Amino acid sequence: MYARWDDEPTTRPPYSERSGDERQRVTAKDRARATFDTHEEALRELSLWMYENPELAYKEFQTSSRMVELLRANGFEVTYPAYGLDTAYSAVAGTSGPKVTICAEMDALPGVGQACGHNIIGTAALGAGLAVAPLADELGIRVEVLGTPAEEHYGGKVDLIDAGAFADAAASMMVHPSVRDVVDPAFLAIEHLEVDFYGHAAHAASSKELGVNALDAAVQAYVNVSTLRQQLLDSDRVHGIIVEGGDAPNVIPDHTSMVWNVRAETDDRLDEVRAKFERCMEAAALATGCTYTIERRGHRYSAIDNNAVMVDLYQANSRALGRDINRLADLPPKTSGSTDMGNVSQIVPSIHPMLDLHCYPAVNHQKEFAAHTITEDGMRMIRDGALAMAWTIIDLAEGDRWSDL
Repeated sequence: MYARWDDEPTTRPPYSERSGDERQRVTAKDRARATFDTHEEALRELSLWMYENPELAYKEFQTSSRMVELLRANGFEVTYPAYGLDTAYSAVAGTSGPKVTICAEMDALPGVGQACGHNIIGTAALGAGLAVAPLADELGIRVEVLGTPAEEHYGGKVDLIDAGAFADAAASMMVHPSVRDVVDPAFLAIEHLEVDFYGHAAHAASSKELGVNALDAAVQAYVNVSTLRQQLLDSDRVHGIIVEGGDAPNVIPDHTSMVWNVRAETDDRLDEVRAKFERCMEAAALATGCTYTIERRGHRYSAIDNNAVMVDLYQANSRALGRDINRLADLPPKTSGSTDMGNVSQIVPSIHPMLDLHCYPAVNHQKEFAAHTITEDGMRMIRDGALAMAWTIIDLAEGDRWSDL
């Protein structure tokens, strides 16, 4: 059972009950922006460094160290490593009150580096935390920058949930580069699956009748899924690759390995699609005489639950900063990917706005998208995302909106 922040005894009155001199309502956002300005160049440099030095899931050692160095130098109380993960960290400013956790993703993708823009995600998270930190005690809050490893493949935030990292969080947030501005995006539930087929090796020319071809099983499995797609819902997604197909063309492969992503709008629907997927694998094994295994890689990601109050506040703040971010309902339908922030949103009021990098048709998970993260558009996104999050936190505190979440 997760504890709430308001279970903690405090003698400070709610922000809305303090005197005008103490609250300084008019200038809080201006002060946060001025503080961000002093850190902006360092954040840009860090984003560029992350682009040039991509680190994969659970191996973000240099990245997390550099983030921690910047936060520690600016007065955050840092725990590093944290929650049993070598590259996770928790950096907190403020001494009491509700805690807002800003998630700083770090990991890159194999082959295409920062093609999902985690260099922007991480530095925008740091920027928001740095902007609010000097105001934390005045606002009666705690602000945490939480280093969250391994979003791309394994679900580091689920590890952090299991370790209690979000147990006392009143709210959580992050931003993500995309090719359109959406304050309340939809994300699909997902399972990452590894499928292995096992056959029997033989000479492919002289003794082929003695072989059991594991590559045929993998190919048939791929065709089965392709056939299945016509009967899936538009929002369902099943996609995969063969990562091991054999060692020589004159040897019938006795082992092949595939990696698949299975996605759906809800956890219940994901169970249905996975069952259909498993029948495709079983049929391929039966047709070829192979055996097979299916194992989940990392954690299941849940669909996201966007908190309505935070969505409203973030949208207003983003527009005030000059980025006219939209509601999903006001845009042409488009299904997004998946994120372990969905799991966070199931236990903590959360938002995950998507910000337009202005680079279409270059899209997420392409090298061209990664390259665009270090253009002026990418650098501006750090600022837009950081300040909109910082101002949203200020609104929550100044309006004492915690019970509304």
